[in-house]
Amino acid sequence: MSKPDEARRAFLVGTAIGAGAAASAALVPEAFAKSRDSQMAENMAPNAPAGSTVSMTGGHGAFFNDDDGETIAALTERIMPGAPGKPGARDAGVLNYIDLALSGAYKDDQEFYRHGLTQLDAHCVKAYGKPFRQLTTAQQDDTVAVLAQGKVAEFAWPTAAAFFGTLRRHTMEGMFADPIYGGNKDFAGWRLVGFPGAQMQFTPEDLQSKQAFTREGIVGLQARLKRRAG
Repeated sequence: MSKPDEARRAFLVGTAIGAGAAASAALVPEAFAKSRDSQMAENMAPNAPAGSTVSMTGGHGAFFNDDDGETIAALTERIMPGAPGKPGARDAGVLNYIDLALSGAYKDDQEFYRHGLTQLDAHCVKAYGKPFRQLTTAQQDDTVAVLAQGKVAEFAWPTAAAFFGTLRRHTMEGMFADPIYGGNKDFAGWRLVGFPGAQMQFTPEDLQSKQAFTREGIVGLQARLKRRAG
């Protein structure tokens, strides 16, 4: 992984820890909790078998088509790149999180995303002759950089900076929110920052220990029990 990737990851992980993002589902709106049902919870359980519904962690189809899904997957990976032993946005299923959010709690952002993606590809075709999803990693990084700086003439509404800011926020949510919302696959984000997830209790030894907490979270145990029972 390149030094810019390392710096980007370190900044975002540090932001997540400092803001308490990994320790709370408050990143996502209350509407998620009100609108989700037991079937969605089942479909989004960590380690669910492949080939299931589009609400499976890591997929898309609730809102994005294939091309837009690949664009979002590539964009979020450049915002939160993975490395050997360190999960990135693709590993955490951030695409699935955003896809589900835009079909539910964030449905008011649908046109925002549609316009943003159209303008993004217009810029990339003009600059490189290809849409964002087909660019090299270096070209994608350069594109993300000018988005963050708001220096993209093809963007009117949303502005380039606004599109990047929203996508970055949703990427963080997909990395670190509770897996029930469709991201943080296999607790990738929580493991990255050393957050153990919900526990029935923490022992006095746990509270005094300075070592990384490794006991599995209750959410993971419940999902495992459900699969065995099924």
